[in-house]
Amino acid sequence: MANQKHLLTFLPSLLLSLSLWGHEPLLMAAKEVIPVGVVLDLKSPVGRVAESYMSMALYDFYAVNYDYHTRLALFTKDSGDDVITAASTAMDLMKHEEVQAIIGPQSSAQARFVLELGRKAQVPIISFSATSPSLSPSQNPFFIRTTQEDSTQVRAISDIVKAFGWWEIVLIYEDTDYGNGLIPYLMDALQEIDTRVPYRSVIPPSSNNTEISEELEKLKANHTRIFLVHMAASLGSKLFALAKNAGMMSEGYAWILTEGLSSLLDPMGSKVMDSMQGVLGIRPYIPPSKQLKDFEIKWRRNLTSIKTKSKSTTSLNLFGLWAYDTVWALAIAVEKAGIVHSSFLKQNDSSSKVDLATLGIFELGTKLCNAILTTTFQGLSGNFHFVNGQLEPSAVEIFNVIGKTERIIGYWTRQRGFSQNLNYTGKEAYSTSKDKLKQPIWPGDTTEQPTKLRIGVPVRKGFKEFLRVDWPTDKPSISGFAIDVFHAVQDALPFPLPHEFIPYTNKHRQSNGSYDELLYQIKIQKYDAVVGDTTIVSNRSLYVDFTLPYTESGVLMVVLVKVDVSKNLWIFLKPLSSTLWLTTGVAFIFTGLVIWVLEHRVNPDFRGPPKQQLGLIFWFSFSTLAFAHKENVVNNWSRFVLIIWIFVVLILTQSYTASLTSILTVQRLQPTFIDIKEIKNNGYFVGYQKDSFVKGLLIKQLDFPESKLKPYVTPEEYHEALSKGTHNGGVAAIFDEIPYIKLFLAKFCSRYTVAGPTYKTDGFGFAFRQGSPLVPHFSRAILNVTQDKEKIGAIEQKYFSSQTTCEDQSTTIPSHSPSLGVDNFGGLFLIAGIASLASVMVYLFKFIYSHWPVLSDDNPTNSCWYKLVKMAKHFDQKDFSSHTFKGESHKGSDFHSRNSIEVTDDVVIHDDNKSLSSNSR
Repeated sequence: MANQKHLLTFLPSLLLSLSLWGHEPLLMAAKEVIPVGVVLDLKSPVGRVAESYMSMALYDFYAVNYDYHTRLALFTKDSGDDVITAASTAMDLMKHEEVQAIIGPQSSAQARFVLELGRKAQVPIISFSATSPSLSPSQNPFFIRTTQEDSTQVRAISDIVKAFGWWEIVLIYEDTDYGNGLIPYLMDALQEIDTRVPYRSVIPPSSNNTEISEELEKLKANHTRIFLVHMAASLGSKLFALAKNAGMMSEGYAWILTEGLSSLLDPMGSKVMDSMQGVLGIRPYIPPSKQLKDFEIKWRRNLTSIKTKSKSTTSLNLFGLWAYDTVWALAIAVEKAGIVHSSFLKQNDSSSKVDLATLGIFELGTKLCNAILTTTFQGLSGNFHFVNGQLEPSAVEIFNVIGKTERIIGYWTRQRGFSQNLNYTGKEAYSTSKDKLKQPIWPGDTTEQPTKLRIGVPVRKGFKEFLRVDWPTDKPSISGFAIDVFHAVQDALPFPLPHEFIPYTNKHRQSNGSYDELLYQIKIQKYDAVVGDTTIVSNRSLYVDFTLPYTESGVLMVVLVKVDVSKNLWIFLKPLSSTLWLTTGVAFIFTGLVIWVLEHRVNPDFRGPPKQQLGLIFWFSFSTLAFAHKENVVNNWSRFVLIIWIFVVLILTQSYTASLTSILTVQRLQPTFIDIKEIKNNGYFVGYQKDSFVKGLLIKQLDFPESKLKPYVTPEEYHEALSKGTHNGGVAAIFDEIPYIKLFLAKFCSRYTVAGPTYKTDGFGFAFRQGSPLVPHFSRAILNVTQDKEKIGAIEQKYFSSQTTCEDQSTTIPSHSPSLGVDNFGGLFLIAGIASLASVMVYLFKFIYSHWPVLSDDNPTNSCWYKLVKMAKHFDQKDFSSHTFKGESHKGSDFHSRNSIEVTDDVVIHDDNKSLSSNSR
């Protein structure tokens, strides 16, 4: 009886198909009729198209496979857009029609409930439109997805965002299982490419036009102009129509559609398409085939017979193609599984009053599921093959809505990334470059990429090496050190960055305000960024975010150089302190005396009249300064003392030379003012660069009265003001940042110098709005540029090489160079003194020791003074035992030997005279 019932229900469906196509019936007796439930929202475009496609699929399949022993009988029910209705409809089909599979339901929310019924009854639930990733076939063994899961498109979307360099994007999605299911995957993918999602717009499907318009106005007020839309066709059509009315489909905006909405553009109608001009969409690629072309011809030819309620279903629909292939897959699987005389096992629970408890179990449900999952064929939608319970992902085509058509601008595959065609051979590198795509036409009918970075640029009259704005035509020409650094940093970014420079000017093309006012334009969203010689200071960071600096940091004081004429006459004495001069003089005399003591008895050069010997004591040690002494030393102790002394002299002379050089340099660059206290106490004027933050630093941190501050613009004005001085309408000092001071000193370095401490700032940086994801990218790129000495050096050479090269004056110059003192050379004098004293003491000890016997034999009554004088007289005599006197006459030598030192000094002299007289005779 059951088979007869199924046959009776199947025959109307078969006769309907035959009448539609106008063919003769295929009089084949079906051995088994398999009831299949179809749960669709027949009031929706997808539901209506899917119903027609499945009817055609049923006929086409059995027209080709007429020898099959099974026949599908489709029981179609309208679930509407209601979850409860869909669940109750499915349960009714299982309980009363004993369907052995259910195709549908249409939405992910409905599928969540129905698949639980399928699990309990072990009836396969096959959905061609429930794409939410939250529905997992791996967790629901009786759920089969004959479509592609939404998460498979995420990587293609993130590659598009990356290719066009969009650093921020707003997500707009419907508040359903379908809408919410994709968002976590999108957030993760966008985070991987450092794209920020500042706002997520969640729109309930029940929202009316007023509520949607209010949400669009909120988005319009937001800074971001890039939107990703993920919603069904019914809600999406209202959104874009209202977005156009709100002026959000104009130049400067960009919209991306996910697969769900991209696959339903045709059913939405031409009016909605007109409001979507310039949007980008992605959808699975459907490869062309003869089977698909024949089907399209038949579809168009029979539209009138089918009498569809919509006039906008003339094009092929992707969900309809998946529905068509689903019927084919199920028909193949039923035959392959050998479903014959199957039935439901009833659960006899008379005590239960709940219909769900009495729901039967399909005994061959598991077998049929496995048969479906292993079914593979070439369908209208392409290769029909299951992976993990759902259709295998295919290539993605990227299209651009232009007029009433969808222009394909490229393709995306997991193997190659972007390409303009899918016909390729060999291996190609994965590419996310937009150059691999055709040029899109953006909203506003323009090829200019949306969301160009609007960069504010200050306009200045001075220091144009850093930033220069000229107007050769109506379009400004912007150049300078800061601009070249920006371009170098831009090249180092991992993504393209479309931008335009906008000078901050009034109608007369003059500066429209201070740097603080310029930076505030970022907060009020007039600019996205500011590029220029903009200093990073704390109060500005309250409303903008800065990158890392790309220049040196700090504020310096520049003053006029004075020449100290009054001290130039005696400046040669300044390297050494007075005590050191005195100590050095004593050391010279002492060393000369020591050498004379050691050499007097053995060296003819150290003998002669007393005046000559006294002069020699002074001359010899001083002559060692220039190594000009002609006297030779013969005593080894003298040589030892002289070695130490020459070392001391060398150190002293070198130190003196270095100190004198330093003093002469300091004297030449002597600042007129040492620190700001002198300037403030005397009430002198100081200057600063106009519109600079330095004015605030002078007032708040350095306590200068505002009445004592004068603004200047150019280096030439700095020069004039400093030259005049504070009493002649000028200033005592100029305060500015290090880069400007270096440039100023490069032009006028001979007349000015830096004085005082460096006041800390953070240098020049690029400014962005707070929270901008571009800041870390730019900061990393700035590090790459500034650490590349060749690259940053080339930029500096371009703008600053023509200036006069001056000594680096970025450090503070002291008021005077401290003289060298005794403490600096105490060790040297100590070594030299010990060596000299030791040598003299050893020498005198040997002398006294060798002559002591003569003094001991003398009259004991003689006084000590007599003995001391007698010893001195002996010391004044030549030491004939020395090798230096061995060439003297033997007579003198014998006489000296015979009488030793017993003879008095007078006798010796007398004998010498006699000898001389004898010699003369």
